[in-house]
Amino acid sequence: MSDGRLLAVSDLHVVYDENRALVEALRPDSDEDWLIVAGDVAEKYADVEWALRLLSDRFARVVWAPGNHELWTHPQDPCDLRGEKRYLHLVELCRELGISTPEDPYPVWRGAGGPVAVAPLFVLYDYSFLAPGATTMEESLKVATEAGIVCTDEHFLHPDPYDGRDAWCRARVAETERRLAAVDPALRTVLVNHFPLVREPTRVLRYPEFAQWCGTELTADWHVRFRAATVVYGHLHIPRVTWYDGVRFEEVSVGYPREWRKRPPREPLRQILPVPAGREGAW
Repeated sequence: MSDGRLLAVSDLHVVYDENRALVEALRPDSDEDWLIVAGDVAEKYADVEWALRLLSDRFARVVWAPGNHELWTHPQDPCDLRGEKRYLHLVELCRELGISTPEDPYPVWRGAGGPVAVAPLFVLYDYSFLAPGATTMEESLKVATEAGIVCTDEHFLHPDPYDGRDAWCRARVAETERRLAAVDPALRTVLVNHFPLVREPTRVLRYPEFAQWCGTELTADWHVRFRAATVVYGHLHIPRVTWYDGVRFEEVSVGYPREWRKRPPREPLRQILPVPAGREGAW
């Protein structure tokens, strides 16, 4: 059995000098350590490439799931690809670097706590985490707009060739369900998605209207259906451990410097497997 660890991090946002320095300092403890990167590496293609290349050179395997920021078409980015074309361009970059993506066979972690299929997912959001008082997507967006809470995705994350981000989400959910259903039923999984697979983690948001940009109700039972030992996510910038239906959910984000400077110092890489002492529980 491997002596390595399965580690995870998200929301590196390396456009900030402090975060770039943090990434430069990330190193494995063992030549057998794997690293999950659960999205929001950066907004510009060159910054994403820099960070993923550095990490792929250091860790035995890197597994990447996209966040919303990687999918932005930033007006100052020389790479002006939009929507699905941008996503697939990032997938090709990862393949050149030997990084596993949501389009590749799910790698199996056979170290301590394994074997588990490590499944990076890309399912986006469909506005179904409705704002308070809303009963439809249109009402939810109106409530958020009137409250002055509108995600920057509305300007930079283009859904081409789909009619909207919700339509892209539904297509991704259908394809991802098909792939997860094909995983060997004898294997547990580590499900990796930038957005939480269930709505509950968004209940602590300061602005509840923002939840509609944080996932989809279509994945609410995936942690049970697909035998998750752990669900890894980011996006909320609220690093913590929660439990749903006996399954451990790890929010592994670094976040913006203005956020993490206020918190007690912590190791940015979260150990997923083997399960650290104190985080054991029912599966």
